[in-house]
Amino acid sequence: MTTRWLTPEEQRAWRAFVAGYLLLDDAIDRQLQQEAGMPHLYYSILANLSDIPERRLRMTELAERLKITRSRLTYAVSRLEKDGLVRREDCPWDKRGSVAVLTDEGMTVLENVAPGHVETVRAALFDRLTPEQVGQLEEIFTQVARGFQENDGAETAPEDLPWRRRSSPCSGTP
Repeated sequence: MTTRWLTPEEQRAWRAFVAGYLLLDDAIDRQLQQEAGMPHLYYSILANLSDIPERRLRMTELAERLKITRSRLTYAVSRLEKDGLVRREDCPWDKRGSVAVLTDEGMTVLENVAPGHVETVRAALFDRLTPEQVGQLEEIFTQVARGFQENDGAETAPEDLPWRRRSSPCSGTP
């Protein structure tokens, strides 16, 4: 098999993406650590649960929304449980699974941290882009995510998606 090396344009785009992503991720993590003492992943768990009317979601569905492994989610939810921000319940329709529930305390923390988080995201990303670039950003990363999830003949098989991996027999979800 012949290596398909990146063109100079692709190499510049790739390096720009990596640099931008790492700096953006660092800015978001620093803000959340300073204001809430939590990493971005923990904030994302709270935010995703808050989007659901009953503030509860099956762990496997939450892992898929977050694009992470079930074992990583289980670890993060366990830490949030210790702080009283999330609790786990048995899944009523599937005894093998569990449901993550955003507590009232978790919702309060989220409501207090969200304004600073949104301002950080706005200042670090969206204030630097034109409205046209915002649309392009959405289009580009929707296509990238879709390519992984549709298994478009690329190297990634559906079972390789993070939330479908069996990375740990103790993940707490089927």
